Amino acid sequence: MKWGLIGRSLKNSEMQKKVLIVVFIIVVFRGLSHIPVPFAEPEQLKQVLDNVFTSATVPQLLSFINVLSGNALANFSIMLVGLGPYITASIIMQLLTKAFPKLEHIQQEEGEYGRKKISQYTRMLTFPLAILQSVGTIFLIRQSASQFGGLGDVLAGATTERWILMVAALTGGAMILMWLGELITEQGIGNGISILITIGILSSLPGIANQLVAATVTDAAKFEIFGRTLPIDSRGLSVTGVTIGLTLILTVAVVYLNEAQRLIKISYAKRVQGSRSYGGITSVLPIKLIIAGVIPIIFALAFLSIPSFIGQILTNSSNPTWAEFGTKLVEIFQQPTAAAYAQGGWQPYIYPIVYFLLVVMFTYFYTGITFNSKEISENLQKQGGFIEDKRPGKETETYLSKIVSRLTLFGALSLGLLGVMPFLLLILSVKIPALPIPSEQIQLGGTSLLILVAVALETLRQIESKALMLTYDDYGNLPDMDNEAPT
Repeated sequence: MKWGLIGRSLKNSEMQKKVLIVVFIIVVFRGLSHIPVPFAEPEQLKQVLDNVFTSATVPQLLSFINVLSGNALANFSIMLVGLGPYITASIIMQLLTKAFPKLEHIQQEEGEYGRKKISQYTRMLTFPLAILQSVGTIFLIRQSASQFGGLGDVLAGATTERWILMVAALTGGAMILMWLGELITEQGIGNGISILITIGILSSLPGIANQLVAATVTDAAKFEIFGRTLPIDSRGLSVTGVTIGLTLILTVAVVYLNEAQRLIKISYAKRVQGSRSYGGITSVLPIKLIIAGVIPIIFALAFLSIPSFIGQILTNSSNPTWAEFGTKLVEIFQQPTAAAYAQGGWQPYIYPIVYFLLVVMFTYFYTGITFNSKEISENLQKQGGFIEDKRPGKETETYLSKIVSRLTLFGALSLGLLGVMPFLLLILSVKIPALPIPSEQIQLGGTSLLILVAVALETLRQIESKALMLTYDDYGNLPDMDNEAPT
């Protein structure tokens, strides 16, 4: 990373303007995330939602949505839905462009106009998805909060007008957030949607830091060092040290996983047309280890929430059989706690195992959609490129498929381990109580780290590229040696 180049670009007025615009949009986003939905008393909402999110039984999907929305879910803010509808719409459009040749033609053959057209379709699809997700999220919060009283009881008696008002506020918040993300993207120093997601994740760090401090500093225990007695719990201090150490190790591992790629040597045949020769050069085709990124984890969380959501609906059934079945679904597919692992049995292990398998499956599925070996092989053949010792066409396609399959296997297993990392630490803390492992409230999120690392690296690359464009003219302001007078 060329930090000197980036530093020089910050002296440029245009770069300063872009950075200030992005910072202003981020401030607006954080301000909007604290505006509550026009419903009931804000203090009542805050108290009930605090109980929900400090509970060990809160659904993992709600926790993940809360992180991505910058704690807007915990505040019952108008930004509660976050960027979920836009992300879902983008994924659906990617699938549709592969399924319908006409959309694929628009995206690939019509250049910038085609990309704008696909973006317009994505925005249009975001609106109905925002309405659906607003209703579903409110209902899921109601089910989770009903056990604490307050919010669940009030929502149960909400009128149709009140529901329309809530859904309209949340849908409007989602569309505003999509617009803010696109405004950031227009500045050319990063993907706006990714930056807003990253800011949402970073906003939860102060809360984690407070939990670590609370676990370390206490009036009951004393820690002696250099002859002085400090109000520090020795075990809490160990847990804090292990948490910071594991976070650093996991961050380094995520950086390597995100940047890991297989470089395939591509040679181009030399061609002579008239008096000019073309080709005769060598380049590389990079294939990333994790082509699918964090999308498989998001898909897995969404699918895992479905059985629990259905179970919560069935528990209210008048039929005892369906009610019992719904209770069983909720017990099996809710996020396991330390108490569940301490009781023993096989049931608490179902959730992390299914989660891991879903992440692996969706990694293969999404990689198969985004990486087309046949298309790449045909493009190489048209351009006169070939892989050494591989014939153009079918043999090249088979070779690329084999390479991607091997990379995807390791990448899928790595993503799965990142996703279930909190559960592995929780199991270790129960099985070996002497180990200074973070508690349920202070969990390491491999998913969040993956998003942070990927977005940070990609944003820095775009900033460096923009800085190079803005400072390029500086290299042309050197003295003209040919026109200088002789000395």
